[in-house]
Amino acid sequence: MTGNHGAGPAAEAAGYRVVVMGVSGSGKTTVGELIANDLGGDFVDGDALHPAANIAKMSRGIPLDDDDRGPWLQEVGARLELARAEGRTLVLGCSALKRSYRDVIRAGAPETVFVHLHGSRDLLWERMQVRPGHFMPASLLDSQLATLEMLEGEEHGRVFDVSADPETLASVATAWLRSTH
Repeated sequence: MTGNHGAGPAAEAAGYRVVVMGVSGSGKTTVGELIANDLGGDFVDGDALHPAANIAKMSRGIPLDDDDRGPWLQEVGARLELARAEGRTLVLGCSALKRSYRDVIRAGAPETVFVHLHGSRDLLWERMQVRPGHFMPASLLDSQLATLEMLEGEEHGRVFDVSADPETLASVATAWLRSTH
């Protein structure tokens, strides 16, 4: 587990708003669900918030462009802000690969904290090969890795190494989130 970028307030006392980020195959859904359970909140898979046109495009092996992502990222931010307004914890799985994407999310939900799941290309590729029925083909991994911009500066978040098992990742991430709350 590395990096503690801008450890500022994780959330107000009324709960947490967390984006579990990373490329496809990093474990966003599995780890995110565990974190949400540990924090007593809800989990939303950001993929479910994509418009149908985005899903169709990715299913054909075509990477999304920034125009495709804009409305999706705004929806991610809106869901996180709604959770804040309702005083509840929300953990949302979302690739959030570029800083500009994270900026769109934070524009809608400024207190969002990022848990970045990251690992070697080989490990991520291996995991993607055993994921039946997911719309993101493993062939897009290299495109995602090329797009990825690591957390930096004042971005509120931390990078976690996905070579650990999901339960350990969730436990360490939850402890870190509670320590910054």
